Amino acid sequence: MSGKSFFTKGSSTPSSSAEEISAFLGKETSFEGKMTFQGVFRLDGKFEGEIFESGYLIVGESAQIKGKIEVKTIVINGHVEGELVAKDRVEIHSTGNFTGTLATSSLIIHEGGVINGYCRMGKEASVEQALHLNLSSADRPISIS
Repeated sequence: MSGKSFFTKGSSTPSSSAEEISAFLGKETSFEGKMTFQGVFRLDGKFEGEIFESGYLIVGESAQIKGKIEVKTIVINGHVEGELVAKDRVEIHSTGNFTGTLATSSLIIHEGGVINGYCRMGKEASVEQALHLNLSSADRPISIS
């Protein structure tokens, strides 16, 4: 990566969506319920429930998320299970694992990253469309590891 931060776009200043972490749940944290946030949220603990209409979510290596998620961008280093809509991008790193139904306009899977389930891509992608595709299609689900 030539010494540049993951959060930069070719310059030495962070992008506006990743200037600083605005919320954090640590490894020993467990949370159930509904959540919304602005900016950047890093989750290293356990979460079960809904995250909706939110910004940039970083899922740490020790994180375990189960539920329905709607964010602009998500970076997965841990385990995520459920329905995921990411309006801008989904990035699954080498330690990341996603299981479920995914809708996004951009999907990046690094070597070692795992996705098991159904995926719908495009500007108008939504979980409802992916679920419809899942139910109406005779194709097997995607499984990449």
